Amino acid sequence: MLSPVEASHTRKKSVGHKTILNKEIQKYINANLNTDLHSLLLKKSPFPEVSMQEIVQQIKGKQVAQKKFPFLLKDEIIFPPQLNLEQSSSEKTALYKSGIVKGKKFIDLTSGFGIDAYYLSQNFEEITLVEQNLELLEIVEHNWNILGKKATFINQKLEDFLEENQEKFDVVYLDPARRDDHKNKVFLLEDLSPNIIEIQEKLLSISNEVVIKLSPLIDLKYLISVLPNVFRIDIIALKNDVKEVVVFLSNENSGEIICNCLNLESGESIFTFTFGEEEKAVAAYSEPEKFIYIPNHSILKAGVFNLISEKFSLKKLHPNTHLYTSEEKLDDFPGRILEMEVIDAKHIKNKSQFNIISKNYPLKPEEIKKKYSLKDGGESYLIFTQSKKGKIILKSV
Repeated sequence: MLSPVEASHTRKKSVGHKTILNKEIQKYINANLNTDLHSLLLKKSPFPEVSMQEIVQQIKGKQVAQKKFPFLLKDEIIFPPQLNLEQSSSEKTALYKSGIVKGKKFIDLTSGFGIDAYYLSQNFEEITLVEQNLELLEIVEHNWNILGKKATFINQKLEDFLEENQEKFDVVYLDPARRDDHKNKVFLLEDLSPNIIEIQEKLLSISNEVVIKLSPLIDLKYLISVLPNVFRIDIIALKNDVKEVVVFLSNENSGEIICNCLNLESGESIFTFTFGEEEKAVAAYSEPEKFIYIPNHSILKAGVFNLISEKFSLKKLHPNTHLYTSEEKLDDFPGRILEMEVIDAKHIKNKSQFNIISKNYPLKPEEIKKKYSLKDGGESYLIFTQSKKGKIILKSV
């Protein structure tokens, strides 16, 4: 592996990005945090040493940081271009992942803006970051110095690093780029950069634990079929929006693959299962009873539709309707619970306001709103779905 000194010789320091830290420029940035960025871009920069595009980049970075990674809202932090901000994990998902791994030596092979690396490396003594984008790596190195966090920073392509490296690590982490040469989103492992299928053996030769962040759209059955060393999969949702699928590889994989479904900031418990359990599970069925249960999106992503019925002693409405029901309320269900009743369509009043849910039903919510002249929102719910007996409409009580 390249030493820090050798690594520094592989790159020439880019210049100019620290100019943005000039006190007057920073004052201007902070004064314009709520200014329309499009109109700002039409103006001439009041500072000859930096462009308005560079100023707007920092404003946008601070705006994103307010919601996505507030720990970076400190003086002297520099933000990268928009695409790097979009591709970064949020502080909340990174914080969850920080509790998963520990050891002595950690390496992030696709550092990016370094949010995951910052948190995942908390329980390690030696940290190495590899990033092929020189300017981005220098920004991360600067920010980590401001935050008082040490690491070895290597400006190199991942594939080249793997060819030269002779060192072993306790944990290897990577977040492959999910866009092709034309900036289109890609999802299959062989289309990512790097190609995970091609390098999986090499990754496992330098560490017994490899952690890979993948798109929330990745197909889990496909994932298991192409990565034989998977021993764990975490499906991470934040406020019921699935943000990422994290897969764990190990040379010591033996037995069932464990899957964890979690919905951060919901107060819901993590639902843990093995895929073998779902294959063996048998769902019970019923017409709607007093309470209707809607699993959170991490569980829906996992596809554990029969196991949910079995584990929680709930009845399913229909094989293709992933809604569950019971007469008595089950408070610890990982998802939404609504008290509902079956109604006739003729009892739906025009111009009424409802939150509309369509599950296994011919019409989409927008089409339903138009058909029944309904307004969106409010406290009440309408669910258009199917039971084994046919189409039904449920209204919250």
